Amino acid sequence: MGPLATADFMRKLVQSTPAARDQDHMPVFVHSVPQIPDRSESFLAGSDAPWPFLLSGLRILEAAGAGAIAIPCNTAHLWHARLAAATDLEVLHIGSATSEAVTSHPARLTRVGLLATSATIQGRIYHDALCAAGVDVIVPPAQHQTERVMAGIAAVKAGDLAAATSLLRLAAAQLVDDGAQGVILGCTELPLALDGQSSDVPLFDTTHLLAAACIAWWSRSKAEQLRSESFSS
Repeated sequence: MGPLATADFMRKLVQSTPAARDQDHMPVFVHSVPQIPDRSESFLAGSDAPWPFLLSGLRILEAAGAGAIAIPCNTAHLWHARLAAATDLEVLHIGSATSEAVTSHPARLTRVGLLATSATIQGRIYHDALCAAGVDVIVPPAQHQTERVMAGIAAVKAGDLAAATSLLRLAAAQLVDDGAQGVILGCTELPLALDGQSSDVPLFDTTHLLAAACIAWWSRSKAEQLRSESFSS
């Protein structure tokens, strides 16, 4: 949803694809409409304002011939179930891709921190799957959530990456001090300000993990197409 986060997703999608030439990459339609109402503000206010925009984007991508849908916005996944129910296409889930990465990490993490919008936290996009897998999820206290995380996300959206990095490093460090063995960057603006080299624990880049899920889907779809063609012949 955020334009810079969308560009970051596309870069990671291309860089993560095992390709030797242009033709090895998957074809992609990008529906980037920054005017979609703020997902976090809407959810916290009990508003469904983003829904018509999300559904319209889904229909545009269906009409364009998309085979699957990826949403590089964590908070928009509060509407994921409704979007998935409104289409026959696979709608990839950023939370599922990240939860699988956390639970399969070689360090066998049992306690992770979550940096995300307040709506993503309240909507339990990550909590339920991780808690069911025996992973405890901790979040910043209310004051830090407002003054560091939400302010940091806003700074990314405003193009002030230096200020965002300063605020978000403090928030991530506090989670580690509170016992987090890893930190989920649960908003697609966050990897733009934080990277794995700035942390003593694993940082789970949800943008990268969603891109990896897209590549996995693409590989499966190509394999299925080859099997179908082989069977037909």
